[in-house]
Amino acid sequence: MKTITKKRRNAFLIDLAISGVVNLGVEYFLRKKIKNEAFHALVTPTAVLWTLEYLQLRKNGQTLGYKATGLIVENTNGTDLTTDQLLKRMAYRDFICTADYFFKRKSFEGQDGEVLPHDRIAGTVVKEVQ
Repeated sequence: MKTITKKRRNAFLIDLAISGVVNLGVEYFLRKKIKNEAFHALVTPTAVLWTLEYLQLRKNGQTLGYKATGLIVENTNGTDLTTDQLLKRMAYRDFICTADYFFKRKSFEGQDGEVLPHDRIAGTVVKEVQ
């Protein structure tokens, strides 16, 4: 596993921990209005994680986890990240990327870990902050 890939993993784990804490607060208020347990198990955590990630990446190209590990997400053509790119990146990572890892393991990490399959699809690259 490449160095950037390890940093990306650690950054995602940090973001998951932060999202989990925020999710507890959101779920506390939603439980009074929504009684469906499946909603609280599937929809709420995903919505919280994606919302936090979208807002942070849209604002400055880094989530708190990426900032802590010294990484930044950039557009491959140098312009600002778009909503479409961020949504593609998150959806592909959460729903399809696991299958890519199992079936295409040799080509999973591109450019020394800077480009994973969800980055290829979205047109983004993850670099170390200098």
